[in-house]
Amino acid sequence: MKNKYIDLIEQTFDFPQEEFKVVDNELYFHQVPLMDIIKQYGTPLKITFLPKIGTQIQKAKRLFNVAMAKVDYQGDYQYCYCTKSSHFSFVLEEALKHDIHLETSSAFDIPIINTLYETGKLGKERYIICNGFKRPQYIEFIMRLINDGFVNTIPVLDNLFELDKYKTDAKTKIKIGIRIASEEEPKFDFYTSRLGVRYNDIVPYYLEKIKDNPNFELKMLHFFINTGIKDTAYYWNELSKSVSVYCDLKKICPELTTLNIGGGFPVKNSLYFNYDYEYMSEEIIAQIKSICERNEVPDPDIFTEFGSFTVGESGAVLFSIIDQKRQNDREVWNMIDSSFMNTLPDTWAINKKFILLAVNNWDQEYERIFLGGLTCDSEDYYNAEGHSNTVYLPKLNEKEPQYIGLFHTGAYQEAIGGYGGIQHCLIPAPKHVLIDFDENDEITTKLFSKEQSFKSMLKILGY
Repeated sequence: MKNKYIDLIEQTFDFPQEEFKVVDNELYFHQVPLMDIIKQYGTPLKITFLPKIGTQIQKAKRLFNVAMAKVDYQGDYQYCYCTKSSHFSFVLEEALKHDIHLETSSAFDIPIINTLYETGKLGKERYIICNGFKRPQYIEFIMRLINDGFVNTIPVLDNLFELDKYKTDAKTKIKIGIRIASEEEPKFDFYTSRLGVRYNDIVPYYLEKIKDNPNFELKMLHFFINTGIKDTAYYWNELSKSVSVYCDLKKICPELTTLNIGGGFPVKNSLYFNYDYEYMSEEIIAQIKSICERNEVPDPDIFTEFGSFTVGESGAVLFSIIDQKRQNDREVWNMIDSSFMNTLPDTWAINKKFILLAVNNWDQEYERIFLGGLTCDSEDYYNAEGHSNTVYLPKLNEKEPQYIGLFHTGAYQEAIGGYGGIQHCLIPAPKHVLIDFDENDEITTKLFSKEQSFKSMLKILGY
């Protein structure tokens, strides 16, 4: 009878997979032996596998460039990284090695841009796409970028009164974009996105405010769907409407050259994950070209803004099972040495699922369990995976501690969890280790941050 944990995984999924394999009953993540990392640094532990960031960027570039070649598309493709997905220096520095551009969403993104330039990581020719609702400081910082020679800084107008807030003493014409307020999916509590300008207002606004204004030139139309790029009638309908608005604008605005289709390529959240990136990129490009041809408009340059797709699959969190509680006949609780609410807040806030696997003991029998965190909150638990409403892990044994990993956790979790601040029940943020390969393809590790100390918490709290 096949009742070992490895039997369960191999019978349930197509396993091993690109980023996961098992050697001597221990899990490897991107060729990295996780037990070696745990022995060196302990748990709880966050890790970032830096090479995956570049792999994702090159994957998207290849997909869109091949899609363009297949239909003789005449525009160019540009890849932007959304800094809000992870602002850490190691993420930005790694991403910028792959000839990308950046998208910002708030005022304090801009000092990051300046620091990257001062350290030689970012040139002034890179595109800086400035999204979001802009308060005075954000606008001031954007204008400084433009006047300091960041020639491809493009503030994207989020509303009809934003343009009036920009000073007209810029050294050059200010390149601008307009964001379309897309309609939301029926399941939303509202019909139209709060972000951007309504479809019907865009052309009249251009004619009234921008067309004859010597201080601005409209270069970009921005389109974004909150639920991401999915093969649904809703997505294709919104894309079609946005391209049609682009065509209407292009006929009266010759300087308009770019359609920004935002982001939304998904991150793998289950070993069952099946998303046809090639089909989606080819269909997007084919539909844009078809609509432009019908309208006798040249193919626009295409920008994408991929945040989670860029950094999500590079991250993982490793925990120890520190004890087990049998609460009744059906519920067995394995307690981890940290908190889900603090360390992976999306598991609590939006019921997000990550890939969950045992790190060791793959030759042990498995059992259904619930995972509990260390806070006193009843919501601090994890009891389902992306493919099912259950969690299975090896049965605990006295000979060897049990370690587990949640994978593809690299986007948003630190920002939402309040990295470096006060977290629920004062459970400290774990260590964070960066993993890379050197010039000889040998694994290298670097401690980016230690476990949060009680002294830093007391200082924040005023003690």
